[in-house]
Amino acid sequence: MSRLSRSVLLAFAAAVVAGSCLHFVYDLFPCPVTALFAPVSESLWEHAKLLYWPTLISGLLLKDRLGARAFSLLLGTALMLVIGYLYHIPLGGESLLFDIILYVLSMAVCLLLPYFLDGEIWQKGQGILVLLALALGVVLMVFTFLPPAGLLFTDLSGANTWRTYPY
Repeated sequence: MSRLSRSVLLAFAAAVVAGSCLHFVYDLFPCPVTALFAPVSESLWEHAKLLYWPTLISGLLLKDRLGARAFSLLLGTALMLVIGYLYHIPLGGESLLFDIILYVLSMAVCLLLPYFLDGEIWQKGQGILVLLALALGVVLMVFTFLPPAGLLFTDLSGANTWRTYPY
């Protein structure tokens, strides 16, 4: 298990702040370019951009543990989507504090977990993990303009939005 360096912790803090700022970019500058990188609605899916882009940039800057980093990005995104779905849809939660904590914990999975994943499995599977992580980015961009039907893609900004949909 590796010790987290100061540069990794700084990258984590910068990515959390960058992702938080991304939340407001489309509202300030609504155009197709900002739509690719920032959430265009309050859907659970659109919020995956807050993890994806800062994690991708941090990973490119840190340049190590590529397979473990790609796996962690996929896992962190999946955790945020699954937990967010369960909290907002079946449980009907609407706490901003919960969302912030979930975001920071998901970002920790994306950026800090790779330093706790030792072993050759991450290097051996690096190619497929990187392709899957890149595919996630492509899907995030495509679904920005062509979102499928479903609760994961539904704008949940209205109070009690979850009550109008069967799960």
